[in-house]
Amino acid sequence: MRWIGRLTDTGEAVVIEAEGGIIKGIGRPEGADVSGLPWISPGWLDLQVNGCGGFDLNADAVTHEEVEGVTRTLHRHGVAAYLPTIITGDFDRMRRGLQAIAAYVRSGQYAHESIVGIHLEGPYLSELPGSRGAHPAQYMRDPDWEHFMKLQEAADGLITMVTLAPERDGAVPFIRKLTENGIVAAIGHTAASGEQIGQAVAAGATVSTHLGNGSQTMLPRHPNYIWDQLAEDRLWATFIPDGHHLAPSVLKAMLRAKRDKAIFISDCTRFAGMPPGRYESPIGGMVELTAEGRLHMAENPEIFAGSALLLDTGIGIAVRHTDLTLAEAVQAVTLRPARAIGREALGALAAGNPANLTLFDFDPESGIVSVRETVVAGRTVYRGR
Repeated sequence: MRWIGRLTDTGEAVVIEAEGGIIKGIGRPEGADVSGLPWISPGWLDLQVNGCGGFDLNADAVTHEEVEGVTRTLHRHGVAAYLPTIITGDFDRMRRGLQAIAAYVRSGQYAHESIVGIHLEGPYLSELPGSRGAHPAQYMRDPDWEHFMKLQEAADGLITMVTLAPERDGAVPFIRKLTENGIVAAIGHTAASGEQIGQAVAAGATVSTHLGNGSQTMLPRHPNYIWDQLAEDRLWATFIPDGHHLAPSVLKAMLRAKRDKAIFISDCTRFAGMPPGRYESPIGGMVELTAEGRLHMAENPEIFAGSALLLDTGIGIAVRHTDLTLAEAVQAVTLRPARAIGREALGALAAGNPANLTLFDFDPESGIVSVRETVVAGRTVYRGR
């Protein structure tokens, strides 16, 4: 199999050949019309996916159809690999969701290689309004290794990243234990002090989850836990560039602060791709999706209930409203998230790396990204018309 496109960082035309799901070689095509070629990049990687396209990974009963529906929807939007995200809930619901995802990976069904781990967001989060976001307060608890290992067992060991609040009792030794076991510890849905954030980083925390969101609506001007994480150079920071979670000016300033440690995620829910309206959801209860694509809790419009937009839209928004180049925005959904979870080969085009590719067009005037083709493990899983 072979694919031809232009590299986003140099504009150079390349031909990529794959065999057995692995990139075999990268060369230069002869006589290619560069102007008509799509951009080509490593397959996009989303570290936070709760659901999309009407399919929900946090439903009471997650089926193979749900997992495959999410995966197919992501492929249509250029995402080749992702971390299904299980959020705070009662233990049995979380366990069932983890088991369903693990069973899908074991089954070898359609593009199961797209699932490269699981993100556990909670239940070790802040109970404070605002900081907990749409996570239900009644299920919050302090980190406990035995409790976590029961969830990890249900997941067949696939839990790759855990988001938690470092101010919770036992959080620092728990972070240390995660790190010792090769699991990424992420700070999020927190009201931690600067000292507590510093202790978490010293223990091994390496990521800030959707920084600037999952926070109280009113904060001290300075210091506060957003500034503290922005200033911590050892932390990667994930951002939701949907135009709603962070105002364009805020996103622009935060990206300048984190520079090459900035990562884009969708944090998408099942409502991504659905019509506007009010819906009942495990994430936030009654939620409202506006015509502009803003998803918030119906009882409090200031609190988001996840996102309803995907990474193709986010890349376009980021390039259009900040000073990022297209190449930098693509790095934020390829090389950087891959490095953050210790899977660098997923984020780079090189012989011997997984043949995950995204081919797309970009209109700089409108900021619209149009995905032409998504490739997973050397196989085309989506091709646009």
